[in-house]
Amino acid sequence: MVLTLDQKTSLWNKVLGKVKIKITDRHLFDSFLSDTKIYKIDGNKMIISTGSKLSCQFLNSNDHYLQTISSCVKDATETEYEISFISKDDIKELNKKSPIFETKSPFFSNCSLNNKFTFDNFVVGSCNREAVQASLLVASNPGVSFNPLFIYAKSGLGKTHLIHALGNYIRANNPYKKVLYITTDAFIDEYIKYSRGDQQEDNLKDFLKTIDVLLVDDIQFLSEKIKTSEMFFNVFNSLISNNKQIVLTSDRHPNELKGLEERLVSRFNMGLSVNIKNPDTSTLIEILKTKIESNGLDVSNFDEDGLTFLAENFSKNVRELEGALNRLLFYTINSKKTSRIDLITIKESVKPMMSTKDKSKIVTEDKIIEVVGEHYHLTETQIKSKVRTSQIALARQICMYLCRTLVGTPYIKIGKIFGRDHSTVITACEKVDLMLKTDPLLQNAINTLKKQLKS
Repeated sequence: MVLTLDQKTSLWNKVLGKVKIKITDRHLFDSFLSDTKIYKIDGNKMIISTGSKLSCQFLNSNDHYLQTISSCVKDATETEYEISFISKDDIKELNKKSPIFETKSPFFSNCSLNNKFTFDNFVVGSCNREAVQASLLVASNPGVSFNPLFIYAKSGLGKTHLIHALGNYIRANNPYKKVLYITTDAFIDEYIKYSRGDQQEDNLKDFLKTIDVLLVDDIQFLSEKIKTSEMFFNVFNSLISNNKQIVLTSDRHPNELKGLEERLVSRFNMGLSVNIKNPDTSTLIEILKTKIESNGLDVSNFDEDGLTFLAENFSKNVRELEGALNRLLFYTINSKKTSRIDLITIKESVKPMMSTKDKSKIVTEDKIIEVVGEHYHLTETQIKSKVRTSQIALARQICMYLCRTLVGTPYIKIGKIFGRDHSTVITACEKVDLMLKTDPLLQNAINTLKKQLKS
């Protein structure tokens, strides 16, 4: 069972509620069980922390209470766990003997996990649920499955938050694991210094081989870096062969990465690739509420209509949304001090951003290919390929049709974009135009695509 901190707390409160019914001695419950919590779940073992060593010794040695608690855990989880107890003082001592790993070498001195990014404050929606579930599974059993885990998404959709959350979870639950978070730019910089001999007494490759969990952000920047890619390839193989976990993030699927050797791309594909899509309005509203609360503000002071307005008008990515919220907070502090933030106030605060944003709504050929690809779950490469399967061919024809009707792109230019001659483009546009007269499904698809492109 993979649980976040909030889920652990909720589960244990549920267990304690059942235990309190079975253990009628209130004094005993208050003395030994009231301050217990789930410390760690490892396979079929559940370790519970206690407030004192006396409580730990009592609960571990009393078969009656141990069986009662085990029974309540089984009722709450529908799973049979082997229960044991550890005192919070023993946990502190354990962490002192096996401190959380920090880079103690000249390498990657500017890279570290951000402990503010956790699973608990990552807002989950349909756009990212698969990526979150995969990250939790990897975090609970690093090196066991889904190796490497490859998380890809456009900029600002939360992949960096997720990779930090994954690393922080492993550190909290596996203090013996050596977790290293780095950016690809940092890896390139370290390799350049290393290859120049600036760190003669330290071996970068040997250092990386000691890592148990390697987290690499924005791997797409390894493109066209031949020597650095070769180094990364060797490190990658070494870690994977020794069951060490690797997690990578990128702005695109491994197959879409240009300028990388095929052997490296094939390694990225050997694990699990998960995508974070553009968040829907409901998810964006939840993100806004989380951001508001993290600023120490009361969400109930913000009109729901106003939050919906922000979510609908700043939906490109989370960073854009956060920028709009920051603008609002600045405005209410400096220009219009008010405790109740209504829709009018919100519109006034982001007005300068809206005028700039309107300029970015211009429809382009690239945007059409991107939106159509997302609608039909196809990559840009697939749409532009020579493949003629029905779905890909239809998506390609729709792209050509929209380029012509929305942008007014000349047939010859459309042909160059898709690697076809202009006569093929004319035929494709005519075919879509004809189908629209009789095919209601295509009519709905085209209308949806036009709305997305103009939003």
